[in-house]
Amino acid sequence: MEKRICPNTGLELSVLGLGCWSFGGGNYWGQRDQKDVEAIVNTSLDLGINYFDTAELYNEGRSEESLGQALKSVARDSVVIGSKVSPANCQPKVLIQHCEASLKRLDTDYIDLYMIHWPVHTEAIRSFTKDEEKINNVPSIAEVMDTMIGLRKAGKIRHIGISNFAVSRMEEMPDLSEVAINQLAYNIISRAIEIEVLPHCQQNGIGVMGYMGLMQGILADKWPNIDDIPLLRRRTRHFDSRKVPASRTAEPGFEAETGEALATIRKIGQETGLSMTDLSLKWIRANQAVTCNLVGASSVAQITGNAKAMDEELTDEVVQQLNQATDLLKDSLGNHIDLFESIANDRTI
Repeated sequence: MEKRICPNTGLELSVLGLGCWSFGGGNYWGQRDQKDVEAIVNTSLDLGINYFDTAELYNEGRSEESLGQALKSVARDSVVIGSKVSPANCQPKVLIQHCEASLKRLDTDYIDLYMIHWPVHTEAIRSFTKDEEKINNVPSIAEVMDTMIGLRKAGKIRHIGISNFAVSRMEEMPDLSEVAINQLAYNIISRAIEIEVLPHCQQNGIGVMGYMGLMQGILADKWPNIDDIPLLRRRTRHFDSRKVPASRTAEPGFEAETGEALATIRKIGQETGLSMTDLSLKWIRANQAVTCNLVGASSVAQITGNAKAMDEELTDEVVQQLNQATDLLKDSLGNHIDLFESIANDRTI
């Protein structure tokens, strides 16, 4: 498995990382048996995957607990564990407490990569809590970073990361050289970060970790038509919010453009003999600006197949064909990296 390095810090990550949101089970992903989790983790390690990603928000902490249990018999220095703290929990004392809680759930002495899950401002915080004290008493990003640096000095974390930070929020940070990674939604039908965020990260030595590489199964070609996609997977700006009760975008979406892009990707797959999953993962790998691409897995077969997709690269010609297939959708969605909110309520800026 290829490894790539985050320029600012030297943190080395496998180009494919395991997203562990489903671990511990919950309403969104359904139940997850711990034996299955452990089999997926062990297989990932055998395949050369060294990065495992979780967050305190995932399944109310059960994801961290499940991952910690799965890694219990694994040499600690052989894996890179990443977790994230909610922007609602970034007041200095609270942040320290929540880091300690994550350490306890993960059953580890340190977190390799500790990320601020969303920018720390009122609108973002409001989407994660109803606590008015937290909503109305927002710490500055300088205070948050000082606390993170303190956690690093104390040996509780190794590297500092951010997640879902647009350029405007990165520019507010006191010292971008302290930042190892910006974790961002990125896949072949969600390319907004290419417009500003990806170049800005490159210019400032910040690694980029893509999440939703398979668009929560949509790019695994599980559903032949848009109307077949489960409603909870249609909460992004690609889809018509009027059809999706849980959607927060209040926008008509871009279903025609999304459907056309998927159909063309499917056709390219038929011509190349590659599945939509393989094309999607190989397409991300072809972008050298992306340090690590996260995928989830509900079985050993899934993670094995995803890792196998990393073995051979796409030709430049096929990469160009895929870009052209999704350029219209990219232009339609625009420079807006929060997939789950309207342009007016974008939490990343």
